Amino acid sequence: MTKFWNWIAPRNEDDLPELVIDGTIAAESWFDDDVTPAAFRDDLDKIKGDFVLWLNSPGGDCIAASQIYTMLWEHPGNVTVKIDGIAASAASVIAMAGNKVYMAPTALMMIHNPSTIAFGDHNEMEKACQMLDEVKQSIINAYHLRTGLSEVQLGHMMEDETWMNAKRAIELGFADGMLTDEVRQHSEDEALEFAAHSVDRAIACKMRAKAPAPAPAEPPKPVGRKVDDLMKQLIELL
Repeated sequence: MTKFWNWIAPRNEDDLPELVIDGTIAAESWFDDDVTPAAFRDDLDKIKGDFVLWLNSPGGDCIAASQIYTMLWEHPGNVTVKIDGIAASAASVIAMAGNKVYMAPTALMMIHNPSTIAFGDHNEMEKACQMLDEVKQSIINAYHLRTGLSEVQLGHMMEDETWMNAKRAIELGFADGMLTDEVRQHSEDEALEFAAHSVDRAIACKMRAKAPAPAPAEPPKPVGRKVDDLMKQLIELL
């Protein structure tokens, strides 16, 4: 399993431990995944007090994000979230668990409707729509607890796929303040995570990998003249 998080030990005695979440959440498995949240809990349980969570993620599996949100919410210590790149989609839900949330001046937050890939008849499609409605409401619950915004307003913001810079996020209550002098340095590869639809493409790839393999196609029938006919024509030419 490839972890999308890692711990940084305190540099000085007075510094807090730092948890870094970089990249897609639960990249190894988008559903039926009980390994990633369990591994995250094992690592989180090693820290009993306050810590800083650096967050830079385009989102990912909303169920895994919900579990991580709950673990952070119930952690016996203050969790200070610092968004230094992007907290989009499911990653924005994780950010809501912080006792305090700060964003770099150049950071972004994005909220939108949850999405999935479904196949089957009209009954299966209706079930998928109902499931997405419930997932959306569960996400709204987390946003509402932090911001105090009405559920109707939050629903419209998700419907419109709302992007927020640091100032806008602070105005709306998604963040408490702005980082000014302690932004981590990102590599060029990490900057690529800003792609708006990178998570959607990853979900599609995971779904295709789990879909039944198509039946092998029959080999094409030979087209053209028989070998005997070609040999006869060649002899006549000679």
